[in-house]
Amino acid sequence: MRVIPAIDLRSGKCVRLYQGDFDRQTEYSDDPLAIAAQFSRLAVTDLHVVDLDGALTGQRGNAAAIERITAETALAVQVGGGLRDEPAIEKCFAAGVARCVIGSLAVSQPETVRAWLRRYGPERIVVAFDVSQGDDGIFRPATDGWTATSGIPVIEHIAGLADSGLRHVLCTDISRDGALAGPNVSLYSALMQQFPDIEFQASGGVRNIRDLERLRRAGLPAAITGRALLDGNITREEVATFQQNA
Repeated sequence: MRVIPAIDLRSGKCVRLYQGDFDRQTEYSDDPLAIAAQFSRLAVTDLHVVDLDGALTGQRGNAAAIERITAETALAVQVGGGLRDEPAIEKCFAAGVARCVIGSLAVSQPETVRAWLRRYGPERIVVAFDVSQGDDGIFRPATDGWTATSGIPVIEHIAGLADSGLRHVLCTDISRDGALAGPNVSLYSALMQQFPDIEFQASGGVRNIRDLERLRRAGLPAAITGRALLDGNITREEVATFQQNA
């Protein structure tokens, strides 16, 4: 299982939000490149970067920081937040981004995302679903910076894209995000059973190396962790040992 460190950018700073709430922000650094360089010294090959300004407004407010990260680290960087049209995607790829993460558009404009999967290929597009569980127990995607919720179950959204070559799906349980509450292993297990050919990236709730071990035992291809690394709850040595034991 690949461990993918995460950096969330807002106004050029590295931050974390609690359950996606822009009013509940913790600032970690005003130098995102330094954090990316720190992560690049881990036994990892990838980095997940979220442009929170882009997610909120649709404007890529952290493009310069992202370009520095892609230029000055050897990590394969996947970027999400504010990628709502083809020019934005093209700019990301031109800046050295390895994969573009598409969120709300996969819910509101699935035909557009299907076209991008065919044009750029399934290895360059990650579809992200940030989900919340309704009173009926069904998980549905949130959109527009988590300010709205789809009425359609997430499994139906994934199924609607699967025939266009969809390969990489990032799934975040909003209730676990930034809360260090443990990952929703049962959710990911159910999704993998439903879609065995899709490589899911688990996101939200990772507290420590034991949580990563739980996800690996469940068969997850990749797991994203941000706060646990930033807070030192997962150490460089633990990541190295985890990867060696993979």
